[in-house]
Amino acid sequence: MPILQLLHRWITAKFNRLTGQNLLFALLVYLTISWSLLYLANETALTTPFADFIYYIMVTGSTVGYGDMSPQTEMGKWVTALFIIPGGVGLFAMVVGRLAANAIQLWKARLMGHRKVNVENHILILGWSEQRTPHLIEMLLHEIKSSHQDIVLCSAQQIENPFPSKIEFVHVSAFTDEHDMKRAGISKAKTIIIDLDSDNDIMAAGLNCANENPEAHIVTYFRDAHLGTLLKQHCKNVECIPSIASEMIAKSAVDPGSSQLHYELVNNSLGMTQYMVKYQGQPTSFNTVFSRFKQQYDAILIAVNHGDGLTLNPPLEHTIKQDDVLVYIADERITGIDWKTFI
Repeated sequence: MPILQLLHRWITAKFNRLTGQNLLFALLVYLTISWSLLYLANETALTTPFADFIYYIMVTGSTVGYGDMSPQTEMGKWVTALFIIPGGVGLFAMVVGRLAANAIQLWKARLMGHRKVNVENHILILGWSEQRTPHLIEMLLHEIKSSHQDIVLCSAQQIENPFPSKIEFVHVSAFTDEHDMKRAGISKAKTIIIDLDSDNDIMAAGLNCANENPEAHIVTYFRDAHLGTLLKQHCKNVECIPSIASEMIAKSAVDPGSSQLHYELVNNSLGMTQYMVKYQGQPTSFNTVFSRFKQQYDAILIAVNHGDGLTLNPPLEHTIKQDDVLVYIADERITGIDWKTFI
């Protein structure tokens, strides 16, 4: 075996065993010996004050060499040439190398989803699909850009974070694994989106999410609608999205082009879309709220929910009370609504 290869293996093994404590101990020993030798060499300008000594060691060990401080005695020059420079350069290289290696490991662990995320009130997405998930994340980012809410993607596939500068990523072995899901902050999530390929996996993940975070709003989609009804019976905060493909086909057959309208109403990146907000004003009529939304915010009120389901296009005299959910169409979500004017 070539000598260089043996030397490389030996250096690699030794370097990997150099812990932070060992490096710190080596640094303290080096500083102590260096200061003692310079003191014995009567290099007082290099040892006093101590800040000048540290400055001299750092400049020398990093090979910067400003030249503003240097040994004046013969013994001081020998000490610098035979110990301070060789020891400082080697130790400085090891410290910088270890710091760089640790930084790369931390960056790679975060990119691959092996680290715990420190977030709360976030949107947690369970599952990854190259066809669906990137578009879903982009729409969510557009929707929450004003609230600065965090998004955490949780996947069992061996992938890297697809949006490293925009979202957090956690890799899990299973969506029911307690330790892995804890790293994703499941108990602190505000909304959980389950987007898996198997209905059985969705059911298991949904039950686990409801158990770990009973207050979270859980959104999912079942191919078998009966399973969605079953999950809803056990988890009060689950919202199962129904398939409307057949309805859109039938509607487009009678009213050509209506599918584009439906698509724009749910896509927040194409312009006008629908939003929801809780009414916080005094009891009033639908006519008053409708007029205020149009006059002040150029938005169209289309439905009201008193807690017992949506009422689309209610009569103008329909009463709206506090905490009723209003559904409106607008270019952007309306924030900072002055409810005192809705009388």
